[in-house]
Amino acid sequence: SDISQHLQVLQMLSCIAELNDNITIFTRILDGLLDGYDNRLRPGLGEKVTEIKTNIFVTSFGPVSDTEMEYTIDVFFRQSWKDERLCFKGPMEMLPLNNLLASNIWTPDTFFLNGKKSIAHNMTTPNKLLRLKDDGTLLYTMRLTISAECPMQLEDFPMDAHACPLKFGSYAYPVSEVVYTWTQGAAKSVVVAEEGSRLNQYHLIDQTAGTEDIYTSRGQYTVMMAHFYLKRKIGYFVIQTYMPCFMTVILSQVSFWLNRESVPARTVFGVTTVLTMTTLSISARNSLPKVAYATAMDWFIAVCYAFVFSALIEFATVNYFTKRSWAWDGKKAMEAQQPKKKDPLALSKKPNNTCSAGMNYTTNLTKDTSISTISNSTAVQLKPSETKAPDPKKTYNSVSKIDKMSRIVFPVLFGTFNLVYWATYLNREPVIKGAV
Repeated sequence: SDISQHLQVLQMLSCIAELNDNITIFTRILDGLLDGYDNRLRPGLGEKVTEIKTNIFVTSFGPVSDTEMEYTIDVFFRQSWKDERLCFKGPMEMLPLNNLLASNIWTPDTFFLNGKKSIAHNMTTPNKLLRLKDDGTLLYTMRLTISAECPMQLEDFPMDAHACPLKFGSYAYPVSEVVYTWTQGAAKSVVVAEEGSRLNQYHLIDQTAGTEDIYTSRGQYTVMMAHFYLKRKIGYFVIQTYMPCFMTVILSQVSFWLNRESVPARTVFGVTTVLTMTTLSISARNSLPKVAYATAMDWFIAVCYAFVFSALIEFATVNYFTKRSWAWDGKKAMEAQQPKKKDPLALSKKPNNTCSAGMNYTTNLTKDTSISTISNSTAVQLKPSETKAPDPKKTYNSVSKIDKMSRIVFPVLFGTFNLVYWATYLNREPVIKGAV
């Protein structure tokens, strides 16, 4: 047992000695690499162009702001290049180094052209990775959260689609000094995690990558571009805007089935539906930027507003002719209740109150018993034909011809509009501007 314990101690000592030797070797390698190293100069200065290979892994995408026309993306941004000044020979082919070494060597001056705000994560330490191969190839990875611009064309809103770009490149070096390429080709260098989408109103359909050259007064620069294709989900807007507008138009057309004498009821229908459409049109615009053109939702709301307002105008027209009918029928009714000829002798013998009592004889016969004592010679006798009431069908529960036509014309026109509207916007492919 004592011998085995001594053997274990000897093995531990040998491992510690070997570990210390490796640490010493790596320390000497790094000290030798950084001895006389100038991190102000790019690799291959004056000899060849420095090639930067990049790829992006998206951990989370979103949210997307329509009002600000921007989106937020969380990525692992990887860059790889070769610096022959850092070649070494040692027991390992690759050295996993601390991120503090990145400040002592040359790194690309990559920036995001359309980025509004970028955050490099520093908790609990700077989220950076640096690996060095024995041939001088470096892999530099960092975790970034980027808020970038996303130009949107909202003519088809809310059946629209967009291509949100992410552009980056060198800030100071033109293509004659530094060029950017995709590590695994444009098709596989931009990857989105399966559960990385954090979008409530959009579907992340696809992503593409490409390269373009821009020309400025300082020279030609390489710009790397990644586009993320978004398709808006329409369900929220159907519940929030389209269905209330649809029901409001139907409610405005219910007034066509009411009698034209029901002025208070039809007035409430017309005014309430117009105010409701006004409120819906204002609330629908609050979630959008103040664009100068009309969107697909604006057209739908405008047509619905026109139907509701037309229903109110239709009632005003019907009510105008209904008032004329009442005035004419009322005049005829008053003439029917009055005697056609009055006896001048009888009017001269009786005072004014007697004449008035005689005129109201038929209506107040059962209530006023004093009228029965009036002399038959002085009382005004009304003929049965003269006391006949006007035909109630002419003044009550009448249906206007305009209402009869509106019951058919308005629903047919509104149904036709919906068929054309939804068939137009749902069956066509949205135009995505600025896509690769």
